[in-house]
Amino acid sequence: MSATVLLVEDEADIASVLQFNLEREQMQVRVAHHGAHGLELAQQSPPPSLVVLDVMLPDMSGLEVCRRLRAHPGTATVPIMLLTALGEEIDRVVGFEMGADDYVVKPFSVRELVLRIKALLRRAQPEQEAQVRSYGMLRVDVDGHRAWVGNEEVPVTALEFKLLMTFVGRAGRTQTREALLDEVWGSRGDVGTRTVDTSIKRLREKLGPAGDYVETVRGVGYRWATPRPMPQ
Repeated sequence: MSATVLLVEDEADIASVLQFNLEREQMQVRVAHHGAHGLELAQQSPPPSLVVLDVMLPDMSGLEVCRRLRAHPGTATVPIMLLTALGEEIDRVVGFEMGADDYVVKPFSVRELVLRIKALLRRAQPEQEAQVRSYGMLRVDVDGHRAWVGNEEVPVTALEFKLLMTFVGRAGRTQTREALLDEVWGSRGDVGTRTVDTSIKRLREKLGPAGDYVETVRGVGYRWATPRPMPQ
């Protein structure tokens, strides 16, 4: 089944160009020009595979749309890519605080945007055979991109899951913010170390008691504290 992309963009020309290029990649595209309509389309069954969301919408902020998508069980883990003309780091930090997985500043290359959408879809695509591993009270399904603390599933985004797997894959080793940027975000020049801190804060909150496994190493970075077990 092809991926379904929900495109929430109020500029008709941009929406038309993106829809054409995504459909050329064999993706199905739902288009909304207002935040309220985007939320309505997102609740359709099945939910979209990914949401491309403009920050500056006529009826509500795209950040508010992002927050509501993350708060709804049906879309809590759907990858979200923000589009905006705001390029300051604080704007990106706020976007990641709301739960976005990626952030693209206008004007952008359509080709690059499509490639980044495809990369996000690959990261979020579950495989058929689960590989469940345990790390203390945390369990993760590596291929299914799912995580549980105890018996409760944690609704992590694709980016948060990649960050989590970077930690548990290097348990006991301190990771600098720069190393995490390189591993998780790909050393993008428009993403700074504040984004790392913001994403780790969100991940800790979602993990609840297991969030204590992510230790802060002052002046250096972060470390996953629990020993790494053998795969089950």
